[in-house]
Amino acid sequence: MNIVVLVKQVPDTTEMNVDKETGTLIRSGVPSIINPDDLAGIEEALKIKDQTGAKITAITMGPKQAEGMLRELLARGVDDVILVTDRNFAGSDTWATSNTLAAALKTLEYDLIFAGRQAIDGDTAQVGPQTAEKLTIPQVTYVSEILSVSDNQIVVKKSLETSYEIIEVTLPCLLTTLEGMNSPRYMSCRGIWRSFDKNIKELCFEDLEIEANQTGLKSSPTKVKRTFTKEVSGETETFSVSSDEAVKLITKTLKEKQIIA
Repeated sequence: MNIVVLVKQVPDTTEMNVDKETGTLIRSGVPSIINPDDLAGIEEALKIKDQTGAKITAITMGPKQAEGMLRELLARGVDDVILVTDRNFAGSDTWATSNTLAAALKTLEYDLIFAGRQAIDGDTAQVGPQTAEKLTIPQVTYVSEILSVSDNQIVVKKSLETSYEIIEVTLPCLLTTLEGMNSPRYMSCRGIWRSFDKNIKELCFEDLEIEANQTGLKSSPTKVKRTFTKEVSGETETFSVSSDEAVKLITKTLKEKQIIA
């Protein structure tokens, strides 16, 4: 069985601030980590490898600095790693990112793809499902447990708000995983040593069957108008009004705060 895990290197959002003048995230001096939901997918892949001898490939789209993260994954037990990197991919939104990842995945053999539910620096939960759609394979999101795996089928538990579903899926398919569904294993000393003997394969724009208008900032339909931090105040004000008046009051307040147009 060939397993591919989509991973992303993200800034540690517990140590980030927002520039109040520009409304942008201050990334300088902020350490990078493996996206937690993605790391859960890595651990699930490693569990299947322990049971079946599956081969695991981790793939990420990002800058050269992501090589450190990929070597960490090799040290955890991943077999191969791929860095999809090119200036043409810079600034991609989820649509453009999924286009690029799908093109990269088409160069590989896979039976099962793991992707984290969402990245902590975006929280869209869109890249995994969009990638599955572009590969035209089944998908299950919000997977909290893998119940069984065979050569042509996997059975998973999908978390809902107040319940769960047990779903059987035919392979190949894509699953999005949740942080907390497992406890990721640590790197081993031998794994760390061996990780530096392995090559990191790189894929650039010319290596993929993708058009220039399908990736990168200029091809991304999502535009961020403004980001801001919510100011916390101890002051409260109570209103006793009808539902219609409440809607008007909320709309008026949001417009004054420039949250809506």
